[in-house]
Amino acid sequence: MRWETLIVALLVVVLIVGSGLSDKFLTSASFTTGSFDMIEVALIALPMTLVIVTGEIDLSVASVLGLSSAFMGELWNAGLPLEIIMPLCLVLGAVCGFVNGFLVTQVGLPSLAVTIGTLGLYRGLALVILGDESVTSFPSSWTERAFGTIGGGWFPNVMVIFVILAIAFAVALHGTPYGRSIYAIGANEEAARFTGIRVKRVKMSLFVLAGAVAALAGIVMTLRNSTAAANVGVGLELTVVAAVLLGGVSIFGGKGSLFGVILAVILLGAIQKALLLADGVSSYWIQIVTGTLLVGSVLGPNLVVRAREARARATRARAPGAARAATTTTPRKEEDR
Repeated sequence: MRWETLIVALLVVVLIVGSGLSDKFLTSASFTTGSFDMIEVALIALPMTLVIVTGEIDLSVASVLGLSSAFMGELWNAGLPLEIIMPLCLVLGAVCGFVNGFLVTQVGLPSLAVTIGTLGLYRGLALVILGDESVTSFPSSWTERAFGTIGGGWFPNVMVIFVILAIAFAVALHGTPYGRSIYAIGANEEAARFTGIRVKRVKMSLFVLAGAVAALAGIVMTLRNSTAAANVGVGLELTVVAAVLLGGVSIFGGKGSLFGVILAVILLGAIQKALLLADGVSSYWIQIVTGTLLVGSVLGPNLVVRAREARARATRARAPGAARAATTTTPRKEEDR
């Protein structure tokens, strides 16, 4: 059974259980608010999928989101228009991604250690820029767009950005030589290098892309909440990584699909919404469920692989015994010697 099929089955179960917990769960209003709650996770999960497929990881994305929000608030206080501020925030996110990529590809440091370090570095820079203040004086023309829906209906405007980026990332990963290079690097980096793939350049581009999209998520969150602050998005990287791994992307690289990750984001959003609407259920259960799914998404595929290897070993062990049994039960006749 494909991993995506399992996610769909889990999603059906969550929809049934959620509708039983609250009659407001399967409504258009629930979908709209749930989409707003998960839009930043959904955006950052797109480049994170490509990064993890190569066998790397970026844990600094939530801090880049917070840095983008703080930078946005500081520039707005300085009197710059949002039409200039937003591109500058994207450039800042790309620079943060470049720093991560440089330390990983050129210095040769492990991405886990590098991005844990820059997680604290970028969050610290955000606090230096804006401190513990918050900026809430953004123009309503922009905030209404970020919190509005298409035609006043149930589909949020910001989801259009996600749909466009999801299509672009899916085409790039699954339908271009660039995407095949990403899979090749994750499967065997040395072999990919010998085949002529510029491994360092590909990884660098992915880290830069992850930083830019994280900054975009910071812009969306700032306008959606009408507030710029340095502490927004704290801990968001856990949910992003959980969505990517739950979507079937191997933490060791080389495997996974963007479609599975999108399904996982929907599943996490449905679980979160069901728990929020349920009476008498603490919001802390969202973190417990997210952590459990993160562990399960790593443990499950590994157990499947081990089971397959054990079955293959058992098959190989039986084959010689069967051959010997066949030779002993059919001795050669005297005249054939």
